[in-house]
Amino acid sequence: MKRSKLLALISTAFLCFGAAPAFAQSGPDLIFRKSVDFKLLTPNDKLATYGIDDPTIEGVACYYTAHERGGVAGMFGVAEQSSEVSLACRQYAPIKFKEKFGQGDTAFSERRSLLFKRMHIVRGCDAKRNVLIYMVYSDKLVEGSPESSTSTVAIQPWAGQNEVPQCGEFLR
Repeated sequence: MKRSKLLALISTAFLCFGAAPAFAQSGPDLIFRKSVDFKLLTPNDKLATYGIDDPTIEGVACYYTAHERGGVAGMFGVAEQSSEVSLACRQYAPIKFKEKFGQGDTAFSERRSLLFKRMHIVRGCDAKRNVLIYMVYSDKLVEGSPESSTSTVAIQPWAGQNEVPQCGEFLR
């Protein structure tokens, strides 16, 4: 009986404290997780790789790997996650711009701590080279982090595509 009460309490804590990261409407796709340590009674620390589609530019997907803390704080969703995130973005279909965008506009954002830290993936355009640039970084209410990662997508012609769109034409 005590065990079922403990499980109910833990489940309630997950719901109340938001154990899952706050994602965009559709959220990122979890590709896989890999444990990086062993904890006997609480969840292990993990590296998790996610995929997202750029909401403004069809044909571009970004993949990022982030550390997910385990332990007691991680179990209850209150652990502050690290700022180190790797990023890789690729063209997987013909590029189609849905709307104009500004340099440094947010393509994706998620919570990395209970209240104060967020991870952002922002996009820009190198109009001279027709290359999309994506950067991931974390910010914090009091103190940000210089940890960042950058990826580029050279806009290439795709099978059946007559003209290659120029990202500079879609900048605000």
